[in-house]
Parts: sequence; C-alpha cells; structure tokens
Amino acid sequence: MASRLVDDSAVGNLELARTDLKALLLASKKADRSLEKMDLRFGQIDEALSTASRRVAPLQSQAIANKALDTRINRAITPALALLDSFRVFESLQDRLLDLSSKLSSDSSPRKRLRQLLRYVGSVEKLNEAIDSIARDGGPAVQKLQEVVEFLSRTKATDQFRTHRLRETMVTLKALYETEVDAMRFEGLLDEALLNLQDEFESMLMQLKHQNIGEISNGEEQTGGEVASHLDLGTEQEIEVLSMISETLTGNDCLDICIDIFVKVRYRRAAKALMKLNPEYLKTYSPEEIDEMEWENLETAIALWIQHFELALKIVFVAEKKLCSQVLGGIMEGLIWPECFVKIADKIMAVFFRFGEGVARSKKEPQKLFKLLDMFNSLEKLKPEFSSIFDGEAGADICTRFRELEKLLVHASSKVFWEFGLQIEGNSEGSAAPQNGSVPKLVRYAINYLKYLASHNYNAPMAQVLRTEQIWRQGILSKQESDENLLKDAILNVMEALQRNVESKRSQYRDKILAHVYIYMRTRNTELGRLLGDQYMKRQNKVVAEESAYMYQKQAWGPLMRLLEREDNLNMKRPIREAARGKMEAFLKGFEEISQMHRSSYIIPEADLREQIKEATLKLVIPAYADFIDSYASVLEGTSYVTPESLEGLLGQIFDGGDRREVDGSKLKRRDSRDSRRLGGNPVGPMERDVKDYRRSRSNASEL
Repeated sequence: MASRLVDDSAVGNLELARTDLKALLLASKKADRSLEKMDLRFGQIDEALSTASRRVAPLQSQAIANKALDTRINRAITPALALLDSFRVFESLQDRLLDLSSKLSSDSSPRKRLRQLLRYVGSVEKLNEAIDSIARDGGPAVQKLQEVVEFLSRTKATDQFRTHRLRETMVTLKALYETEVDAMRFEGLLDEALLNLQDEFESMLMQLKHQNIGEISNGEEQTGGEVASHLDLGTEQEIEVLSMISETLTGNDCLDICIDIFVKVRYRRAAKALMKLNPEYLKTYSPEEIDEMEWENLETAIALWIQHFELALKIVFVAEKKLCSQVLGGIMEGLIWPECFVKIADKIMAVFFRFGEGVARSKKEPQKLFKLLDMFNSLEKLKPEFSSIFDGEAGADICTRFRELEKLLVHASSKVFWEFGLQIEGNSEGSAAPQNGSVPKLVRYAINYLKYLASHNYNAPMAQVLRTEQIWRQGILSKQESDENLLKDAILNVMEALQRNVESKRSQYRDKILAHVYIYMRTRNTELGRLLGDQYMKRQNKVVAEESAYMYQKQAWGPLMRLLEREDNLNMKRPIREAARGKMEAFLKGFEEISQMHRSSYIIPEADLREQIKEATLKLVIPAYADFIDSYASVLEGTSYVTPESLEGLLGQIFDGGDRREVDGSKLKRRDSRDSRRLGGNPVGPMERDVKDYRRSRSNASEL
C-alpha cells in the first residue's frame, strides 16, 4: 500500500511538470511572435529615421555655414565699429581743443593759464592717440571688410542687395581712411595745436630768467636758500608743463624743432644773464691785442674773467643743466638732454676759453706770472665741479679744451718764471748801480716779486705748476720732490742770479762808503724767508748787511772820531785851546759834509737796516763827542758849539729823514728834508711798490 501511494504521488508530480512545460512553451512561442513584430517595427522606424536624416542634412549644413558667416562678419564689423568710435572721439577732442584754445587766449592769470595749458597739452596727447588709433586700426578694419565682401560675393551667402550695400560701406570707409588720416595729422587741428605748443614752449622758456646774478658778482653774501634759488629757473608747474610739451612735440615727429627751440632760447637767456656782468674784456682775446692792453686794464680783465668763469659754471650752467634735465629728461630715455646742454654751454665757454688762451699765449712779461697763477689756481679749484657738470660723452670736447687751457697756463707760468731769472742774470752788465746808495730797482723788484711768489696765495699754485712741468718733462715715474723743495730750489736759482747781479754792481761805486750802504732787501719774517730757511738768510742777508753797517761806520764816521781823540802831550794852554777849537770846527764841518752827503748822494731806504746803523752810529759818536766836550770845556769857553743832546737830534734827523740843519760857523740852520733825492731824482716808480701794486709799463720790462 505504501509503495502504491508513492507511485501515485510521483505520477501526479510528473503531470504537473508536463502542464508547466506546456504552458512555458506556449508563452515562449507567443514571445517569439512578439519579437518578430518588434523587429519589423524597428526596421520601419529605422527607415523613417534614415529618410528624415536625408531630409535634415541640407538644413544642418546651412546652419553651420550661417554660423561661420556670422563669425566672419562679426570679425570684420567689430574693428570697423571701433574705427568709427575713434572718429567720434577725434571729433569730440577737436571741439575740446578749440574751447581750450579760446580760454588760453583770454586768460591773463599765469596760474590759470598754466592749468589751462596742462589741459590743452593733455587734450593734444589724446587727440594724437585717437589719430594713432585710426591710423593703426583703419587699414586692418578695411581689409577685413573687403575680405567679407569678397567672400559673400564668391559664396553668394546673401542676396546681391546686401552684398552691394556692404561693398559701398567698405569703399567709403577705405576712402575716408586713406584721405583723412594724413590730413588729421599734418593739416588739421592737430598741426595747428602743435604749432601753438611750439609757441608756448618758446614763450615759457624765454620767461625763465637767471635772477640777481649781478649781486653775486658784486660779492654780496648769499645764503644757502638764495644760492639754491639761482639754480631753480621755474616752478614745479612750469617745469611740468614744459616737460609735457617737449614729450608731446617729440611724439609728433617734432623732436628737432623742440631741441632747436630749447637750445636757441636757453643759450640766449644764459648769454644775456652773463652779459649783465658787462664782460666787455672778452672782446679782446688775441695775444697781439692783449699785449697792447694797459696793464691796469689787463689786471682788471683777468680778475673779472676768473670771477665770471666761476659764476658761469656754478650758477648759470648748473641751473641750465638742471632745467635741461627736467624738461628734456623724459625724451628718448634721457639720451638727448646732455647734448642739448652742451650745445647751450659750448658757445659761451668758447668765449671764456678764447680769452684765457690769448692771455697764456701773450708776451711772457714778469708781472703776468701772478695773474697766470690766479687763472691756473681758479681752474684747479673748479676742475672737480667742471668735470661733474660736463660729464659723459657729450661734454668730452669741452673738458678737453679745459685741460688744454690749463696746459697753456702751466707752460706760460713756468716760462715767465724761468725767463725772469734769465733776465736778472743777463742784467749783470746792464745799467749802472745807483750812486745814491739806495737799493737798485731790479733788487727791489726781484725781492718783492719773490716775496709775493712765496706768499700764501701763490706758493701752492707755483709749486703745482713746477711739479706739473717736471712730470711732463721727466715722466710720471720719475723721482718726485716735495712741492716745498721744488719751489725753494726754483727761487734759490733766482736769488743766486740776483746775488751775482748785486756783487757785479758793488764794484761800480765811486764812493766806497756807498758800497757798504748798498744793502739787500730784507726777507726775514716773511714767507720767502721761511721758505729759503734761516741758514740761507743768515748767510746771504744778515751777514752782508751787518758787514756793510760796520764798514759804513768805519769809513763814514771814522775820520770824525779821530778828531775827537784827546791829545795829552800838549801842556801849554794856548796850543791846547787852539787845537781843541780847531778840532771842534773841523768836526762840525765834517759833520755837515756827511749830512750833505746823506741829503744829496745817498740814503738808507730800508727801515730796519737804517735803524740798526743809526743806533750803532749814535753809540759811536755821541759818547765820544760828550767826552771831548767834558775834557775841553775850559778851553772851549766863549766858543759856540753843539751840545751832545742837539748832536744826537741831528744824527736822528739824518737817518730819519726829518728837518736838518747846516753848520755855519757855530750856528745851525734848518733845512727841509724834502730836498733829499731818491733814486737819482726820479719819482718813486712801480718797481718800488709791493708786487701786488705793480702796473705794467714798457720801461719795467726793459729794465729787467
């Protein structure tokens, strides 16, 4: 029973499975039929899509072509529109310029006018920019329009009417561009504005003047602010306007005109400032003309040249260089203004150089040495500032001429000095020694000359001249002496020549007393004495002077002193009285002869030596005379004679040049000391003055 039940259950399951499989097969068959229908439907859709695609393709190509055409047209239209905008800006700027020009002509206030001018220059700049924009963009814009017209004509992307209108627009714009741009730049309002700016540029530069330069030349003390004011030739606003105008003119192809205006106007202003100093002397510049000048005039001219040269450099040219840099410094990266400044200064400096060169090349007369040294020393002091002002390649030529002038002055100074020594040497056999015992003109001149040369003002420049000459002659690598030794050796050469000259003259005295009165010009306690040294001074001056004083006493007063000697071998009163009275008369007569000799034949012009001889003579004569009076007072009773005190006064008058008295028997008469002769009766000449007061004369040069 159990197995039967199992079998029945299995059969039931199989039947169920068969039923499910049958249903599944039926469903699968049904799905297959549905898929066949869908495939048929997809085929229809695909065929419909293919048909639609074939119909849409021409429209898609047209859309792409339209997009490309739109891009091409926009690329051409955008520059054309920008070009039209530039034309509109140009028109508005023209109107603004006309308005500003009207205001400029009506404004009288300098400040308001400067402000209007700033706006005017700014508008000119914008107008120029608009023209540049039109010139720069007009060609490409027309070209692109032409390409679009050709494209449309070739592709027929639009109708002929539109293509024709676009072609007419292109032709009109092209004609406007080609004809109007040059007119805008060279014939229109811009050209007129540039001419106005040139006039304004010149007018403003002309108004910038150098102030009060004459006060500086007169030696008036200037504060730092006052000196700085001389260097500022314009206000900040004026400089700003001038700088903008120069840049605007340069940007509009007017650089040459701008430079020409600046150089011309500023040269006139600088020259006019210096002409206020009245430099008439600069008209005389050739060596021949300078040789013909009076010495006083030449001295004044050289002094003025030194002063004016310094003023021109430190005030005028510094101010002009500053202005040049401020106004033209923005042009071509600052490469133009140094050349413009040099052009302004070159003509003026040439006039100064020409005069200096003429002086250096003129005759080498002794008195010129100090003026040549003044010129050389002033150039040496100015050399650093000169090199700074005329620096760079632009100032090379002016600096070269500056150095050439210094070389000429060095050569001239050294030649004058050495020829001075040669002239002294060559004068040894020349004019005779003065017979009045005074210092010869040549000695006075030479010693004063050397004293002045050794003074603080001239020892350093002269030493520098000698050193420079030595370097040129021997080379920079040669052994160099100190400046003091160079100057000392040079002066010693002249002193030795002077010594030989003096010694040759001493033998020419007819009166041997005069030979001892002949003295050397004293140089002690001076720069010359300190330069030459104590040993030289003692050897050459003091010893000779003291020896001359001793010999003077011995030969001039010795015979009189022998008359005052006591004679003890006479015992009788009568012979003693007669002898004493005879000696007194002889003494007074001899005293008068010596007094007359001092009056008419010679003097002792040097105060220190005269005082020395006076004291020695007083000590020699007065005690002996007083002793004689005391010894023979009894035998001299009733005889008129001079008291020792009166005799001392008379001796003082002989040496001091005061009133003198003649001895007539025993009475003394007064006589004016102005009858005494100096230098052989000639008036005191320039040789006897200090060197700084010497004046050139033709006789001076011939006497050396």
